[in-house]
Amino acid sequence: MKNTARSIWDDRDLVVFDVDGTLYDQTRLRARMVLSLFCDALGTRKFGTMKVLQNFRFCREVLARASPDDFIERQFTETAALSRCSKEEVKEIVSEWIDQRPLPYLSACRYQGVGALFEGLKRSGRFIAVLSDYPAREKLAALALQVDLIVSATDDDVQSLKPDPTGLVKILRTTGIPPERALMVGDRFDRDWAVADRVGMDAIIRSGYADPRCMTFRTYHDALFAPVLRSSSRRDLSPGERRHEV
Repeated sequence: MKNTARSIWDDRDLVVFDVDGTLYDQTRLRARMVLSLFCDALGTRKFGTMKVLQNFRFCREVLARASPDDFIERQFTETAALSRCSKEEVKEIVSEWIDQRPLPYLSACRYQGVGALFEGLKRSGRFIAVLSDYPAREKLAALALQVDLIVSATDDDVQSLKPDPTGLVKILRTTGIPPERALMVGDRFDRDWAVADRVGMDAIIRSGYADPRCMTFRTYHDALFAPVLRSSSRRDLSPGERRHEV
């Protein structure tokens, strides 16, 4: 990788984004969801939901490292075993509390500068894709972000978690863009940098610390993004986009 912030965007035709923790503040969202879970538990007198969600995330972390072919089924069966409940109960809880209930909060948790960055990428003619370990279409709609291609770990032709490269290979194959002309943007070295590295793609990672593996950034206002942000301006954004940038 070249050393200057400006050159990181040179000759890039494709930018691939992670979603959770990259496009929105996951810590802020989870704080809101914990409060919602607590209120729900008080109302229903059911206190096992949070434990099921914790076990589900734990199982997914383990499965990502092992990269089994049957991860979709195992994420539910192994969570059910840890939680001492049925697989159907796990699926219902995950669908409600991970897939659906967070959606109304996502807009308020979107990182500042994301809208302008996407606008700049579009104006520069670059292809924007998303590679997520969770279904991402509804999340992107809630975030008011439009992309050219969405690939998720749960897609029928992917069924693998990062850092397994199956999803990223699908993006490269679909777009016809070689990895050296693409860039991964994420927030985890063990997932986002690692999956990019496996296919020979450069990455930039949201982090508060410098790292020898790749460039890092703290916010989307960092100088790293200046060459792209020059392609857009606040007057070109819609009123909804402007509210997000406040």
